[in-house]
Order: sequence, then structure tokens, then C-alpha cells
Amino acid sequence: MNDAVLAGSRLANPAGCREAHWPLQNIELSGLNWPAKNGSKSHPPILMVHGWLDNAMTFARLAPAISEVADVYGIDMAGHGHSQHRPPGYGYWLTDYVADLCELIDVHFSHGGEQPLDLIGHSLGGIVCALYAAAFPERVRRLVMIDSIGALSRPARETVPQLRRALLKKRSGSAPPAVYSSIETAAKIREGGLSPLSPEAAATLVPRNMREHPDGFVWRTDARLRHPTALMMTEEQVHASLSELSVPTLFVRAQGGLLANRKGIDERLALISDLTIVDVPGGHHCHLDGDTAPVASAIKGFLFDA
Repeated sequence: MNDAVLAGSRLANPAGCREAHWPLQNIELSGLNWPAKNGSKSHPPILMVHGWLDNAMTFARLAPAISEVADVYGIDMAGHGHSQHRPPGYGYWLTDYVADLCELIDVHFSHGGEQPLDLIGHSLGGIVCALYAAAFPERVRRLVMIDSIGALSRPARETVPQLRRALLKKRSGSAPPAVYSSIETAAKIREGGLSPLSPEAAATLVPRNMREHPDGFVWRTDARLRHPTALMMTEEQVHASLSELSVPTLFVRAQGGLLANRKGIDERLALISDLTIVDVPGGHHCHLDGDTAPVASAIKGFLFDA
């Protein structure tokens, strides 16, 4: 692993981290490592998984606080950040993300044994981590979900229309990439996305998702990430997966987040047997944007004070 120098940031190692690369059988994942500040290896490693269209730098403010007593690794999921894209002809299925995480842990974090580790996931990353923890509870010591509580669902009656949209989009392909004169211009546009970000947060997150182009900069993230998913879980399947969670779980609920007023969340929460809920100020990116101290405090207490 090498010290990170993030394109467009003009700062070397802005998050006190190092680049990391993990070859898997069919893809190579990249990410960032925040080594334990106390040098101790007594606490198991902590893996952090970001949300849709984000990257490992979403944890640039949270990870340094968590790494006070443990090695922390932020993973760029396939198609995001510096990780490789899926091969041509393939898409981005939720279960493939879970498979990547499973192989990553088995190959690079088992250390020849079965010591369980801690997982922290934001948004899509929380969904992926929860599905893995449900399937392999013996490999997870504790699970943290930030503004995330189970997969997006669709009623069974929408199965065929959803499939049709996905197949038509796969046939038509993606539009040519937008070219930006600077990373700052792209970051400005990202500020007003589905989950708005402050200028400071966008400037932290966006550079890792960009690459140089002869005329400026384009998104490094795979355009296929925006294609419709061919098949989605029903709410019954989401409930079944959450009810299988047996590891101690923390739900960090952002008061202004995407789940703050979403119907059906209480029913999902009631299915998790060992659940702690902490409400924190902020929006969907409460761990990156604004006052992140309440998020860090809640997670540190859950992981280290138990």
C-alpha cells in the first residue's frame, strides 16, 4: 500500500490514509487504509463500504476517529472509485457486491483463521454489509448501518416492467460521458445530487471518482451503475434477510436522511433481534457532511465500549 495522493485534491494524503489494492478472482478492488494509531492489532480490522456512486473517501472524516484503536479499510466497490469495472456485457447486481465482499474477506482478511471483523456500511454499502452478515454471521463481530436498513424493494407485480426497463437500457447503452473543465466543476454539480452535499463534502468525495480526459475530466465511475436493476427484492424478501441478522447491529439514523420519513422502516427495524438505534443530526451523508462528531461517537461506543 502506498500513501494516497488524490487527483485534483492538490494535497497529498489529505485523509491520513494509504492506497490499498485487493486482487480477487475476476476483478481487483481498491480502497484506502487508515492504520491503527496506537499500533495495536488486538481489535479486528474494520471494513467500511460506501454508498451508490460514492467511494472510499466518503469515510475521510469518520475513519480517522475510528482508527484510534483499529485498522480501518474503506473499500471502493466494483465500478466505483479506483476499483475495476465489471467486464463488458455484465451489470451491477446487488448479490455480486455481496459476493465481492465475501471473497475480499476470505482472501485478504481471514489471516488464516476465522476471527470475525466489524463492518460499517453507508446506504448501498449498508445493504451489502447486512446481507453478508445475515449469510455469514460467524464472520462478523458487529455491524453498523448508516442511513441504511435493508435493500430497496419493489412489489412482485412490478417484476416484468422492471425487467423490461433494464433490458431496454442494456441494449441502448450509456450516453457519452460528460466532460468537465475541472474537478471543481464536477464537484459543484455533485453538490445538488439526490443526496445534496456541502461544497466541502463534495470536494472531498468527487476527486476519487474522476479521471483525466483530453478535454478535461470525466467520471471514473462506470456509467452502467446508473442502469436500472433487472430484478429487485420484494419487501417480503427484505424482511426475510433482516430477520436473519443475529450479530449486534447499530442503525445510525440521520434526522434529515433519506430514511427519516420513509414508510415501512419501523417494521424493518422490528425484525432485527440485537439492534441499537442512534439518531444523529444531518442528512444522508451525516458521516461526511457537517458535524460528524455524533456519528463517530455513536459508532466508537458501539464497537469499542461493548
